[in-house]
Amino acid sequence: MINHQLINPRSIVVVGGSNDTTKPGGKVLKNLIDGNYVGNLYVTNLKESEVQGIKSYSDPADLPPVDLAIIAIAARFVPDTVELLARQKSTRAFIVLSAGFSEESEEGARLEEKLVETVNSVDGALIGPNCIGVLTPNHHSVFTYPIPKLDPMGCDFVSGSGATACFIMEAGIPKGLSFANVFTVGNSAQMGVEEVLKHLDETFDPEKSSRIKLLYIENISKPKMLLRHAASLIKKGCKIAAVKAGSSDAGSRAASSHTGALASPDVAVEALFQKAGIVRCYGREDLISVASVFMHPELKGKNLAVITHAGGPAVMLTDALSNGGLNVPPIDNPASGELLTHLFPGSSVANPIDFLATGTADQLGIIIDYVDQKFKEIDGMVVIFGTPGLFPVFNVYDVLDQKMKECKKPIFPVLPSILTAKEEVDAFIAKGRVNFPDEVTLGNALCRVYNTPPPSPEKVKLPKTDKKTIRKIIDEAGDGYLEPDKVQQLLDAAGIPRAEEVVVDNHMDAVEAAEKLLYPVVMKVVGPVHKSDVGGVVLNVKDSVTVDKEFKRMMKIKDTTGVLIQPMLKGTELFAGAKHEENFGHMILCGMGGIFIEVLKDVSTKISPVGKEEALEMIRRLKSYAIIKGVRGQDGIHEEKFADVLVHLSALLEAAPEIYELDLNPLLGKADKVVAVDARINIKK
Repeated sequence: MINHQLINPRSIVVVGGSNDTTKPGGKVLKNLIDGNYVGNLYVTNLKESEVQGIKSYSDPADLPPVDLAIIAIAARFVPDTVELLARQKSTRAFIVLSAGFSEESEEGARLEEKLVETVNSVDGALIGPNCIGVLTPNHHSVFTYPIPKLDPMGCDFVSGSGATACFIMEAGIPKGLSFANVFTVGNSAQMGVEEVLKHLDETFDPEKSSRIKLLYIENISKPKMLLRHAASLIKKGCKIAAVKAGSSDAGSRAASSHTGALASPDVAVEALFQKAGIVRCYGREDLISVASVFMHPELKGKNLAVITHAGGPAVMLTDALSNGGLNVPPIDNPASGELLTHLFPGSSVANPIDFLATGTADQLGIIIDYVDQKFKEIDGMVVIFGTPGLFPVFNVYDVLDQKMKECKKPIFPVLPSILTAKEEVDAFIAKGRVNFPDEVTLGNALCRVYNTPPPSPEKVKLPKTDKKTIRKIIDEAGDGYLEPDKVQQLLDAAGIPRAEEVVVDNHMDAVEAAEKLLYPVVMKVVGPVHKSDVGGVVLNVKDSVTVDKEFKRMMKIKDTTGVLIQPMLKGTELFAGAKHEENFGHMILCGMGGIFIEVLKDVSTKISPVGKEEALEMIRRLKSYAIIKGVRGQDGIHEEKFADVLVHLSALLEAAPEIYELDLNPLLGKADKVVAVDARINIKK
């Protein structure tokens, strides 16, 4: 929907332009003039014949044809004005700064709907309403500050909130973060963050386009569009970081299963970002730090050297890196001793490399060269250098800048003395550098970037299923939970291994089934949702007397329609599940099973379809992965077979999209197999 009239208009009219620069219509006009817009600039104002030196029209009908209209008038007048411009003045791009639309009232929503209808009817582009505008190299169509000096290799920034966009630029610019284009979408009446990202993907030029995209999102209305174009951009060499606000699940619905309880909309967002390769951030400083990491060469491995003349920040940074899965390994090789001879007595090269408060610029240069050229075990370095203000440190930062140009390994600068060494830090940033004034924020950002997987393959190879059987069961089923025998048939048709089981509704059949399956057996009620909570599960039943007794007790439990009997199997309890989230599609979940899924909440999530490599990555991302691998002499779990369950589960969902929720809990995992012991499937057509 974005067109050339929006990005590079030959002419712009500010509807509601004013001489009062404290008003949006006055400020946006001033910013256009100060930004040296080169096209024809017009103004409409009911009372003025000239506004800020620009001829003003009291009636929009008197305007010449115009490409882009920036509108800053009361909401009730906007639809008719847009109608006139679209029909009579060939205007095909609109930025509506005005508030008072769907964010305010039902009447405002109707005005917004009429506005969108008009713009769509002429294949136009609409940004807003209720936004601060757009910043491109061609025009500064915003009514706010700051206005950064735009750099083609800076960040493309798309924000659902105008104020947040301002705050992020306010915080990022002093650190050296630069911007290429800024879009604020306000109410996203026609175009939201997704459509702008689509435009950035479809117009991407590897020679000219920015390779860093930042997103601030309050609502994902088109997740598939976001996924497709984010993944496409990343595969083209771009890096994307995003904040998704509104992640609280306080008002979420009551869940009817373990999976439902875990699969909140925010889990869907997390799964979407993981599948797309988007680095998820949780605040303004987080986003700025990740963007600043993006502006440096990529860290290729996990091992970092910390170079410092201040012990405390080095300790805090080391903690942050270690907690996030990166390493600050000890350095002990012949070159270490050699390096020590170049430093003052008392220095340490163990890592962190501490060259003391008296360390010099020359020593810093020597250390960086050793780390880059002689310490093969190190993949990148962080340099922490502040000052107590006893003498200028321009020479230190000049050396740092030069080494960042020369070195093959990435160097991340932490210059914390932003007041005491303000002139020196400003001079460093003026060279096109970015500063990380807080070492822990940098450490967290490095970990976040390093641990974000690449985009998932667009096409996933799934195993074959008995689709005919699956469709017959689903087509004949109504909404709600399937009967156990139907669940068994679906699992078999999908190729998901399961324990043998029998459902009975009288005590004689119960005894016969237990003897056929061989003691000991497990007995479970059929009907109640959470069996354990109502005393509906009995383990290790070893004789017919107990089977008879427990069957009669269980049948008295409310909502019970039968009893399921299985052989008593042993193994580590695992979990796999699926949940349909509106707009996002199905999510696949996995983790440790049994009650631990609710206690630990250690779950990996991916949007279906999930291939084998994605399934393995999900399993290996679990905090409890060490249990799956095997600890303290215990056998591990066959993770390939665990992954196979997830892939076959994904294939089942492809054949039966009507599945709303599915629990395999527990799965029992051993060194040679993984089998489903209990399964529940909820259908919603």
